[in-house]
Amino acid sequence: MNKSPRIRQHVAVIGAGMAGVTCARTLVQAGHTVTLFEKNAGLGGRMATRDSAFGSFDHGAQYFTARDPRFVMALETSPTLVKRWSANTVQVIDEAGQITPPSTPVSEAHWVGVPGMKSLVAGWAQDLKAPSQIELQTRVTLIEHDAVKPGHWQLHTEGPDDARHVFSGFNAVLLAIPSTQAQSLLQNSKLTDGWVTQLGGVVTAPCWTLMVAFPQAMQPDLSTLGPQWSAARSKHHRIAWVARESSKPGRSPIERWTVQASAEWSQEHLQDDPARVEAKLLKAFGEVTGIHAEPSHVDSQRWLYAKTSKPLGQSHLINVDQGLGVCGDWCLGYRVEDAFVSGLELALAVL
Repeated sequence: MNKSPRIRQHVAVIGAGMAGVTCARTLVQAGHTVTLFEKNAGLGGRMATRDSAFGSFDHGAQYFTARDPRFVMALETSPTLVKRWSANTVQVIDEAGQITPPSTPVSEAHWVGVPGMKSLVAGWAQDLKAPSQIELQTRVTLIEHDAVKPGHWQLHTEGPDDARHVFSGFNAVLLAIPSTQAQSLLQNSKLTDGWVTQLGGVVTAPCWTLMVAFPQAMQPDLSTLGPQWSAARSKHHRIAWVARESSKPGRSPIERWTVQASAEWSQEHLQDDPARVEAKLLKAFGEVTGIHAEPSHVDSQRWLYAKTSKPLGQSHLINVDQGLGVCGDWCLGYRVEDAFVSGLELALAVL
């Protein structure tokens, strides 16, 4: 990989979550061309927002904090995309639905994307203007040496309706996807055996997420439904987190809740039918919040790689000579800021 900043490089970034978009955006700002590949129809990864007839749900990351000054600075450049969430998140709810004192006070500001969590990543992705491009609904299945240009890479991809394509001419290929997926892609491509072993040591946990809406109740009058708090960590054996979506800035006032199951329960019920999961989590939701009304809207999402319990232990992996790199929140932890730092530092290593 030519490291001269005067020569425009063409870099492939696989994965359009916070890490991937941060990495791609940094490279573009430095004068390089990036093609960003995303297997899903939208940007954001677990910075996700799902729309419904009753309003949106942040069904992935619920909020984020900012400690690294580089992340703080980046957020300051995007004041219309992020707002502080004033919800009282120090509540801790026990198995019986009773509030218990938190073990440690929560003093950090909690931030959310506006009008949804995906808005921050989507906003930053707008910096990827031509000749850079974003390829949505495009799954990369193989990385191999370019058949025409020596010293370059080409990618085999699959798209909707089993469409197949080969993208070529890349000076570098950077993976910003979950560790398990990165490990599989590298193995299939017969690349970087040492990395495959390192990635195999990363441990992540799944998470089932429940989304419910009660259009009979609206903010700010909450006297008819539910607790007076808007977010809480739960000690219930099924639930780890509950949040009132309508309490977040820039959201519609219809009463909506997002419920995240515990890692242990999610793993135990990983292969359950969504309807069965929804019924069990809805029952637990009523026990935690005291809301036993029948919701008008129920939906769920299963995240296979939601929370890192054993991270890589470094911000990224890079082989400058080969032009290969890997990043993601799982390199450092599971926070949104971890994804930002990982993507940023991989881009800086490329530069």
